[in-house]
Amino acid sequence: MRIFHTHFGRDGGAEKFFVSLVGSLSEAGVGQTVLIRPGRSWKGRLPANVEVHEGLPRLLTPSRFLVPWKFKQLVAAQKPAGVLAWMPRAADFMPSGGCGLRVARLGDYPTSLKHFRNIDILICNTPGIAEHIKKLGWNKPAKVISNFTLSRPAPPVAREQLGAPPGDFVILGLGRFVRRKGFHTLIEALATTPNVHLCLLGEGEEEQNLRQQARDLGVAARVHFAGWQTDPNPWLSACDVFCMPSLHEPLGNVVLEAWGAGVPVIASRSEGPSWMMHDGEDGLLFPVGDAPALAAAIARVRSEAGLVERLITGGHRTLEASFSQKAVTRAYMELFESQVQA
Repeated sequence: MRIFHTHFGRDGGAEKFFVSLVGSLSEAGVGQTVLIRPGRSWKGRLPANVEVHEGLPRLLTPSRFLVPWKFKQLVAAQKPAGVLAWMPRAADFMPSGGCGLRVARLGDYPTSLKHFRNIDILICNTPGIAEHIKKLGWNKPAKVISNFTLSRPAPPVAREQLGAPPGDFVILGLGRFVRRKGFHTLIEALATTPNVHLCLLGEGEEEQNLRQQARDLGVAARVHFAGWQTDPNPWLSACDVFCMPSLHEPLGNVVLEAWGAGVPVIASRSEGPSWMMHDGEDGLLFPVGDAPALAAAIARVRSEAGLVERLITGGHRTLEASFSQKAVTRAYMELFESQVQA
């Protein structure tokens, strides 16, 4: 069986899961071809037996027509069991037929269905996304298949790389520096939690605003920007708690990574965490944008006896029960195998 993937994303959680899923499908014996945006840093992490093509259909350039043409030629020659489009932009270029099962994967809530005119089935990360597309008028099949993580406990980076002296409590934040990720809420909470340091892994348009906020609140010495890290596991292993303060988060791959690394988690009650986490059992949840509530959750992790161990154990249990590599990979395979058997 062969699957063809189209993925025009850059760098982030969706791209990390793309690499993980392609690798897991490869281990299961599935042949794969991928069409990705040129120059991706993660290209080298794709399995050697995966056929990789690069191209990006840009408006007002010849690539607007050449890349879709190349894509259709490859699909016609390979006759895959199906094509999996990652995100709406890739779904725009799905052929009208002759390519097996036409699938698009949704990791977020789309604003319309205009990109999915040639799609047979939508894969949704969460039940909330599946309900959302039905309200938009989607009347074809939709299937909920979530993500898995390959994250495991790793030797920690040196404490000084976190920007904290030995013995001080360290919170780790991870993701793109955009407003919706809520890192401003985390910095605000830090202002009322003394002797706590914050290490942020990532990059993005909000970085300078976050740095200025830390200076304005007098906590710049306790906020360390460590840049984008290809492998966050050693950083997760070195911190005391991981926090995801997003204003909007469809799922939250980083929560799965923290659970896999054996780290306690604090997250906002955004869409994904509200669905997959159980407050007080596998993590602590706080209201979106509520810095005082976040500060209180941090204080609980620091002081409540037995809480850290309970959250770590609960996170591992939830990860294995609902987000295992085997179950998620099998669900994707069964979807396309049904097309081969038809």
